[in-house]
Amino acid sequence: MTVEDTSKPYGQDGLYSIHNHEFVDDARFARAYARGVRAVGTDYQWHWRVHTGLWAARAAAKLEGDFVECGVNRGFMSSAIMEDLDWNTLRKRFFLLDTFAGIDFRYVTEVELAEGIEAKNRKLVENGFYTFDVEDVRRNFAGWERTLVIQGSIPDTLPQIETDAIAFLHIDLNCSPPEIAAIEYLWDRLVPGAFVLLDDYAYHGYRPQKIGMDAFADRVGVGILSVPTGQGLLVKPPR
Repeated sequence: MTVEDTSKPYGQDGLYSIHNHEFVDDARFARAYARGVRAVGTDYQWHWRVHTGLWAARAAAKLEGDFVECGVNRGFMSSAIMEDLDWNTLRKRFFLLDTFAGIDFRYVTEVELAEGIEAKNRKLVENGFYTFDVEDVRRNFAGWERTLVIQGSIPDTLPQIETDAIAFLHIDLNCSPPEIAAIEYLWDRLVPGAFVLLDDYAYHGYRPQKIGMDAFADRVGVGILSVPTGQGLLVKPPR
């Protein structure tokens, strides 16, 4: 199918649905999605995944607080968000963290190693999915104000997120320990009503991340919405 033909079922990115997906024809969505494609140089066919991210970001933009993305890579989701929100009109900062070198195996569980995370990482490096060119990433974001690209491994770089109020947090690190470290470190800085989008929470092949996030959510007394896109979504409750 072509994604524009909303009379037919939607089938992309591990998701098949006969339900309404007219959002793909919306001009604002199309501009934002095209900017994400431009950032990475190819179309990952992530329309519904990006739709979910834009919905959360639009709501978060109405709150006080900055935006944070842990796991930027080439910047597909964050570029789409900034295009969609007309970022330079907002008085917010966007902290963009990544190794820009693939997975740091100091921060990987034995379970993930046993499940083949090394081979998966090697494939993503070899096929060019992971970028090692942080300067190219910085050029991608150069037109937007108050963007801070931070290179290095999480949790090492978390202290460089110099904000006490976060309205939107996107976590996409492809392994569990740095993801849990990120949400534990930043949880108290999330403002009431802040949105946390977990890219791989329910995605096939990433179960250790779901297990880790579920344990965290139980500790802080919140629930995570499992989204058919493979994402997870939670909202910071009122104090």
